[in-house]
Amino acid sequence: MPLGFLRVLLTSLLVVVVASVASAQSPYGGRAPNFYVLDVGTGQVLAEQNADIPLPPASMSKLVTLAMLFDALRDGRVQMSTTWSVTQRAHEMGGSSMFLETRHRPTTEELIRGIAIVSGNDAAVAVAEGLAGTEEAFAVMAQRRVEELGMTQTSIANASGWPNPHHRMSLHDLGTLARYLVVEHAPYFHYFAETEFEWNGITQPNRVPLLGAGLGIDGLKTGHTEEAGYSLVGSARQGNRRIIFVFSGLNSATERSEEAERIVGWAFRQFAQQDVFSQGATVATAEVWMGAQDTVSMVAASPVSILVPMMAQNTVAARVEYDGPIAAPIAEGQELGRLVVEVEGLTPMTTPLIAGHAVAQGGFMPRVRTAAALIGQQLGLGQP
Repeated sequence: MPLGFLRVLLTSLLVVVVASVASAQSPYGGRAPNFYVLDVGTGQVLAEQNADIPLPPASMSKLVTLAMLFDALRDGRVQMSTTWSVTQRAHEMGGSSMFLETRHRPTTEELIRGIAIVSGNDAAVAVAEGLAGTEEAFAVMAQRRVEELGMTQTSIANASGWPNPHHRMSLHDLGTLARYLVVEHAPYFHYFAETEFEWNGITQPNRVPLLGAGLGIDGLKTGHTEEAGYSLVGSARQGNRRIIFVFSGLNSATERSEEAERIVGWAFRQFAQQDVFSQGATVATAEVWMGAQDTVSMVAASPVSILVPMMAQNTVAARVEYDGPIAAPIAEGQELGRLVVEVEGLTPMTTPLIAGHAVAQGGFMPRVRTAAALIGQQLGLGQP
């Protein structure tokens, strides 16, 4: 047998028994023709339809501008107290506005509120010009950043979402971006839930529907274009669970509000969370090549929980995938493979598996035994 067998994908099957409930999963059946629903904690996609079609994102793409600004805050390039210039171009932006004037010198925090709460096109352009010099240069920077975040169906042409044939984002990418904001920029996330913002003597309400309505909705961004209809990138938290949901294609702001409530109710009521493995639990063992030990334990790098539809009565299938045997030496904590958990009707969930202990490279005798076994397999002398 040639040495290429060392790269064969090995798969071991597990079965995890979950709580018994009724018959089959009820898929999401809302009004929106395009939707994407993600559970943040487990990483499971609960529902999706037309989620990878690039569409005009309108103001929802201001989340890209905020992500760039939050990155700059995290990296120390700007501070909350940093003041920003307002160009004539920013001042003259149409559409939703913070009502900036060229004489103003807003702080970073004020511009965050101007974008997150009142969706100011002027505030978005001011941030873009402040970070990159021009909005065009900002679009190039933003395109590079979204690609780094894995947003493969996004093309950025401006900072505000102003209509442009080259400005497109898929619902999936918007969900990826929203999760990035929730997880990586948690210190700034509370701005999305503020209900109003006053600037230049004008008080405006947050455009996100159902904030403070008791549903746990705490952001993020509405959008509307003739082509994509009324849209929303939403976030909601109930108990220890958080979901992100994105939808588009509705006919009115009223339908958008009703759809948000429908999705939140469905996502939190139709699924039960089940713990599968604790952090550090041994999930499987892998064969080791030329090691002081013949096997190494593969353990969960973090706690593994899954959501199971309340209307399902099935087992949850899981498999461990890795390329093996794994060559020694192996360091403790080294990533060795992945656990793939499959729930009927949902996108498979993957989580990394790491080495539970170190395995040193074998000495002379283990190498001799390995070589002899390989020769025996090549000559057909092994066990049938």
